[in-house]
Amino acid sequence: MLLGAHLSISDGLDKALINIHKMGGNCLQIFSASPRIWQRKNPSENQISLFLKTKKELRISPIYFHASYLINLAGDSRIGDVSTNNLIAELGLAAKLGVKGSIIHLGSYKEEKTPAKTKTLLCNIKTILDNTPANTFFIIENAGNRKIGQSLEEIGAIITAVNNPRLKVCLDTCHLHAAGYDLRSLEKLNKFISLFDTLIGLNRLELFHVNDSKDEFASLRDRHDNIGEGKIGLESFRHLLNHPDLKQLPFIIETPGFDGQGPDRKNLDILKSLI
Repeated sequence: MLLGAHLSISDGLDKALINIHKMGGNCLQIFSASPRIWQRKNPSENQISLFLKTKKELRISPIYFHASYLINLAGDSRIGDVSTNNLIAELGLAAKLGVKGSIIHLGSYKEEKTPAKTKTLLCNIKTILDNTPANTFFIIENAGNRKIGQSLEEIGAIITAVNNPRLKVCLDTCHLHAAGYDLRSLEKLNKFISLFDTLIGLNRLELFHVNDSKDEFASLRDRHDNIGEGKIGLESFRHLLNHPDLKQLPFIIETPGFDGQGPDRKNLDILKSLI
């Protein structure tokens, strides 16, 4: 079973690998740089070598980047261009580090969706794919609010329009709950999987972010909670982790932590107990 967490790289890229291993995880999500500023980090060759060596020794795989929170690929020319260049650089680094790809919130249409903004979004995605290594994935994360990717239909339409096998999807359980996709019984989970397969295709599903929700169903509020402490419920996660169509996927937590310090061993242990 592939279980992991989003961890900090503040003490170094290799330390994130060591920390997820200590937590009992075997896959990982990290930022490549601060998610709240545009400035990028450029690891040295020694840092890259150490990361690759530690990754192999500890058998941590797969590893993903989570893209900056500032990204808006439907933004005006300046924001759209900076977002595009940021992701080109990040996916270039991903190839050097053996990171599978970047998990991306596409951004927002702001006041209203227009054909011009949709064209900008699609052009920027295509530019990124045309200028990045072929062995990296552009992974769209579903939104739990009114931003781009709230619905499976919208994600499916984007993937169809771009038409590139490197486009994948990350589903966040908290965001699905917020957007009105009910996973709170096996029957409802089966219906959701069938819908996803019809609109997008299960071959596009790369991983899950496994987070409980502080907010009510279909609230369009996507605040994460610890596993079993929120509105989604333990049985939902039990069905998810053991489903024959899903159990081979990576499951990565982004929970607040029982001590408030971020994703922790206790959340992973609860998930393990459900398998």
